[in-house]
Amino acid sequence: MSDFLALLARKTALVDEALDAYLPPADRHPAVIHEALRYSVFAGGKRLRPALTLAAAAVAGCPEQKVLPAACAIELIHTYSLIHDDLPAMDNDDLRRGKPTSHRVFGEAVAILAGDALFSLAFELLTRGGREAGLEATRILQVVEEIAAACGTAGLIGGQVLDVQAAGRQIAPAELEFIHRAKTGALFRAAVRAGAILGGADPDTLRRLTVFGEYFGLAFQITDDLLDVTGDAETLGKPVGSDARNHKHTYVSLFGEHEARRRARQACAEAVEALSGLGPAARFLRHAVQFIATRDF
Repeated sequence: MSDFLALLARKTALVDEALDAYLPPADRHPAVIHEALRYSVFAGGKRLRPALTLAAAAVAGCPEQKVLPAACAIELIHTYSLIHDDLPAMDNDDLRRGKPTSHRVFGEAVAILAGDALFSLAFELLTRGGREAGLEATRILQVVEEIAAACGTAGLIGGQVLDVQAAGRQIAPAELEFIHRAKTGALFRAAVRAGAILGGADPDTLRRLTVFGEYFGLAFQITDDLLDVTGDAETLGKPVGSDARNHKHTYVSLFGEHEARRRARQACAEAVEALSGLGPAARFLRHAVQFIATRDF
């Protein structure tokens, strides 16, 4: 696991350096929006999603540098979603990664616009960055379509809508799984597929990585549900118990802690099984599953 953490730290540093170059300077006019962008993007985090993009490209035999703009785009979209999720109209959270949330620092209007700006910049990076890296235009277009769909009403936004509507009423397990696969899993799936597609993965490798991304995202969300009940606020960087306070349905609230842990283990096992046959190139991805299974952040 120490080797994995060292590799993750290296990928995180690579992504952070690129993000610093891609984001407008904090003092560029109008300064407040650029300050808000950098505040949220550099508030911390393991950069797990872009790391998966880089790792999936490596499985396909593609240098990380070629897909770095796409990896950064994934992280910008993730940050945009967090800014909007934290708003009073959504989860109404005051802390994110141990720091005041964007709307608490810059006000709701600027926070909303900061999220919008990150979303816009993400697609600029996907297109301009991919072109400058010499990637095939057809692959860039496919990834743009994939990520846009993952963010839309069949993915992240649709999952958030259903999550909001489900608060305070009874829902079936199938509905909860759909919410989690859309709200959280869709972007993990897209992050992995983006790296694989841009890296030129063959159909079988792309299929295996797609299944991996789906189960990885599910395992991540179930673990997140567990940590909201059993985690430590200082370690997590945000208050625990927010799901219960906001009357949100989770795997813990529907199935109990024991069953939620069993389902998380099953999702992890399915994710690892999907990588069978990919050999040493998928080592980082296998260790990422173990990391999720034991995470406490």
